[in-house]
Amino acid sequence: MEDAVMARVTAAVQRGQAGERASARQELESMWDGVEGDDFHRCVIAHFLADLQDDQREELRWDERALAAADGVSDERAQEYDGSLRVRGFMPSLYLSLADDHRRLGDADRAREFLEKAQATADALGDDAYGGLVSGILDKVSRALAEGSTEPLT
Repeated sequence: MEDAVMARVTAAVQRGQAGERASARQELESMWDGVEGDDFHRCVIAHFLADLQDDQREELRWDERALAAADGVSDERAQEYDGSLRVRGFMPSLYLSLADDHRRLGDADRAREFLEKAQATADALGDDAYGGLVSGILDKVSRALAEGSTEPLT
């Protein structure tokens, strides 16, 4: 069964990646209230909305919402969308996003806390393209934090 909300999320994210950040952000924000009570959708929407923010503090706020929503997601709910999903597999990316937010905002201590959580859950990543992507970003954030950089990752 197709998940209409996830189809809309995917379409909005693709628009945002194609340069239509404002309209993608508006679409996802309009969906946010409509999925109240469904923490799986709220987690996904907030996670992608964070990446579409132009303000670093707003990005942090949406990443915090994504992590909070993840607490309410069960493996069974995630598997309604994709049978291979496990909530523990979300955590490295969610923690890593928060580590990078805090790093970019100049809060190295909080960045290290979330980086450690990302590293501690990295074993949940699969040996696939997504796992490789998150592992690569984990290395970049770790290096940037060690160098004291607050610049966006490239």
